[in-house]
Amino acid sequence: MLTRIDHIGIACLDLDTTVEFYRTTYGFEVYHSEINEEQGVREAMLRINGTDDGGATWIQLLEPIRDDSPVAKWLAKNGEGVHHIAFGTADVDGEAESIRGKGVRVLYDQPRRGSMDSRITFLHPKDCHGVLTELVTSAPNETAAEPEAH
Repeated sequence: MLTRIDHIGIACLDLDTTVEFYRTTYGFEVYHSEINEEQGVREAMLRINGTDDGGATWIQLLEPIRDDSPVAKWLAKNGEGVHHIAFGTADVDGEAESIRGKGVRVLYDQPRRGSMDSRITFLHPKDCHGVLTELVTSAPNETAAEPEAH
């Protein structure tokens, strides 16, 4: 079962500038940042709120670190903006199989490691009315995070 919107992924050309915009405009702070070599991105997670299921809702800012990454290709075609929406689930494997059984293409055979040690997979945007959709099972310690010092 999908339990919440986990995050909205936003592709950007300059992570530091975009983080500063979200900090000064909305008061959101970076709770986690990392480089995901597999996805070819440098990212920052800004926590918006907690939820009843123990998870949280985030804004994920994504800056490509190489020209052949999916986010770099997306930026070249579309420019900065919303890249994907992610739904939280306690069981990414089961949810992916259930959705696959309904005729939606799941992009990974097995979930992969995502931000903050989550487990993720993506659904094909052509099967989801043009929206790249991510399924996320958060790591157990997600809500204990404190903002990073800046």
